[in-house]
Amino acid sequence: MPASASPRLRAIVHALPLRPHLRVLEIGCGPGVAARLVAARLDSGHILAIDRSAAAVAQARAGSAEEIAAGRLIVRQMAAEELVLSLGEDPYDLVFAVRVGALDGRHPALGERIMARLTDATRPGARLFVDGGDPLRELPLPR
Repeated sequence: MPASASPRLRAIVHALPLRPHLRVLEIGCGPGVAARLVAARLDSGHILAIDRSAAAVAQARAGSAEEIAAGRLIVRQMAAEELVLSLGEDPYDLVFAVRVGALDGRHPALGERIMARLTDATRPGARLFVDGGDPLRELPLPR
């Protein structure tokens, strides 16, 4: 795992129920540290990391060249409440978010909009995890 990952972030990624083949979506990727940790645990799987900040996306792309080149990671600038899969893009199996106010209860109206988008972007049975548990808690995705 990258040396820049904090013990807290390492614990969060370690707690995710990752499997090598999963399609993973990270909401609010920031500089991409967690996305790289997840990508390291995937072989035929894939992670899409999104963030609304152009600066964060630039940092994530710059620090993730190897994972992007290997096809295990894509970084996109977009707000979670505007998430739409690209034409032909397969839905996701697992979603996680760290310090995303709309999903941790700080901004409930925005959270409802994001949940609707996540329902459209995930497979039936997909799981959503946010920080705030020990170290994660699972939120139900509406179906």
